[in-house]
Amino acid sequence: MAIDNNRVLKGGWIPPGCHAYRQRSLIIHCEIDPKSIKISYNIDEESTRMGRVPESAPLPPELLDIPDNLLERSASDGTIEENFEEELARAPEVYTEISSLDLEESFAELNRTGLVEVVGDDEVGRRIIVVSACRLPPNKELLHDKLLRYLMFTLDKYVEQDYSVVYFHCGLTSKNKPPLSWLWRAYKAFDRKYKKNLKALYLVHPTNFIRIVWQMLKPAISVKFGRKMMYVNYLHELQQHLNLDKLCIPDAVLEYDKLLLSKNPRAAESARQNTVPAETSPIAKFNKKPKSSLSPPPTQQFGVSLAFIKENNVNMVGAIPPVVRQCVEFLSQPDALETEGIFRRSANMSVIKELQSACNRGEPLRFRNDPHNAAVLLKTFFRDLEEPLLTFDLYDEIMDFQNWSPRDKPRKVKILILERLPLDNYMLLKYVFQFLWKVQDRSCLNKMTTSNLAVVFGPNLAWPPNGQMSLLSIAPINNFTDFLLSHQESIFII
Repeated sequence: MAIDNNRVLKGGWIPPGCHAYRQRSLIIHCEIDPKSIKISYNIDEESTRMGRVPESAPLPPELLDIPDNLLERSASDGTIEENFEEELARAPEVYTEISSLDLEESFAELNRTGLVEVVGDDEVGRRIIVVSACRLPPNKELLHDKLLRYLMFTLDKYVEQDYSVVYFHCGLTSKNKPPLSWLWRAYKAFDRKYKKNLKALYLVHPTNFIRIVWQMLKPAISVKFGRKMMYVNYLHELQQHLNLDKLCIPDAVLEYDKLLLSKNPRAAESARQNTVPAETSPIAKFNKKPKSSLSPPPTQQFGVSLAFIKENNVNMVGAIPPVVRQCVEFLSQPDALETEGIFRRSANMSVIKELQSACNRGEPLRFRNDPHNAAVLLKTFFRDLEEPLLTFDLYDEIMDFQNWSPRDKPRKVKILILERLPLDNYMLLKYVFQFLWKVQDRSCLNKMTTSNLAVVFGPNLAWPPNGQMSLLSIAPINNFTDFLLSHQESIFII
């Protein structure tokens, strides 16, 4: 379709199948067909002559609250390419360089930046991956092709299970932003394998340009993928979906969020009313509430210590909490053991909340004949313990596990598990790992090998005292868990 952009921008006519957006004095036009994307924009002081935007492509309502000067700042910092057509023209149809990843390539420098962090699971068992734009190295120090390979190499370990991505946009500037052509290549490179199990993409602190460009590119992005993306204007909104205490939130993001709240009293009041952070929470610096002095009911099993559960369950057998025994007994049935992707798939959040509440009231659990409900609940129990099952005391040794020689590993691991782990923790760990051995024994059906089980279970068994996992700590925890599971017959000998 041939389009007269001047007529579009100043004459008020919007061609069918195209979208035009007006935000104060900025007018943007986008034409999308299967082979190309043409985008242009113009600053028009007489933007009131612009025709009415079609109802099928409304401007996101949250844009209406953005300060007048934010748009100019977004345009001047170069976070979005101004020459869209030239940038997209440079994007090749097929990005062959990443068709086969060099697994031996060193990504140590990018790992150390903290650009990508894997921080455990959310409330329904989905792995959380955090990407922080403020930690993106300057363009002059970074090869963007290597960045794409690094992202794919990192995600490859987790895309076979359900996962969520949190993207902190704050800190993306003209000095470190990738070109638009690279973003387009990256979207095409992340094929169905990466998109299928992505359950949520949280875009935190989005700018005007990000919002508008997202709307314009929607025709080129699948509707199913588009539904997974959520704008998050403030951190307290993100806390409605995820536990911020476990996220690695950069200080720059915290300060930026604080700045935004200081300029919006209504949002700041909403943050104070809807957020109940712990004293060590990242957002507690600017949003504190008194800590509740109420003791949990005796029947509670989630969010308490193993000692509390044992003290209040005098009939508990073998130091195994009732919720763990019920989950394991249900999952030990042949049909459940053979469920493909068991412990990889997430569950319905309302169902998990209902099961947690029933458990905390001391009621028997009804899993609705769904193994994924029991699997997620079991992982959630361990993740919510006041102290991890492998204890804070063993955390540093676990972090050093990969540096041990193959000859020393069996001896050192036995010392940690048999001598330094508290007896109740040991009995529970043994019980769970003997069950997980049954799961991996049917890996030909459920696809859950020892390494796959280590990836989904490891971060729920060990974490640092501050509660915040990092990508650098995930690998040793997973490897340690894999070793325990592979050698469980020679380790759990008592």
